[in-house]
Amino acid sequence: MPQPDHISVLGVPDAGTLDDDLKAIWAKCVEKLGFVPNVYSTYSLRPQRLRNFMAMYNEIMLSPSGLSKLEREMVAVVVSSANRCYYCLVAHGAAVRMLSGDPELGEMMALNYRVAKLDARQRAMLDFAWKMTTTPHLIGDADRDALRAHGLGNEDLFDLAETVAFFNLSNRMASATDMMPNREYHDAVRSPATPAAAKAKKVPAEPGAAR
Repeated sequence: MPQPDHISVLGVPDAGTLDDDLKAIWAKCVEKLGFVPNVYSTYSLRPQRLRNFMAMYNEIMLSPSGLSKLEREMVAVVVSSANRCYYCLVAHGAAVRMLSGDPELGEMMALNYRVAKLDARQRAMLDFAWKMTTTPHLIGDADRDALRAHGLGNEDLFDLAETVAFFNLSNRMASATDMMPNREYHDAVRSPATPAAAKAKKVPAEPGAAR
């Protein structure tokens, strides 16, 4: 069955009725990406929540961190895989392909990150992300110590935990609203390319890239 045509089953406001600051963001998205990410449209039902969402996304995913942008996107996909979140698997799988230049890596992250050729640090991070998502009550000192053994400091542990927590929130909102991903994400970076070449293709990205 093809993907449903709706953005959210709760409906989305007419973009022409949005406040001027949000209209400006819509225009910038179209200019830079060619479309407005459906998560923006879904959240625009509550405009201030959209502003809060964008601010938190940008802080967690784009601010300086001991976790690379690719690692944070990999975490997003693994969390979304555990939660079976269709929107985030499609959108952030595209981001993994874009940042890595590897068309296979996004699929591995989405379906079973354990088959991917990852370094020990990345595997430990993703194991933590999976455990924190599926059995958060079992997280303990041993899990934090395992990450420290791979060079993560306290700030890195905080950033990792917040990234996992944010995408658990995002996944649940996407599932509750039956949010559908923009179709452009499906086609993004489907052939081998260097990260620079992928970016040169103006590959769609998630919120923050349109800042």
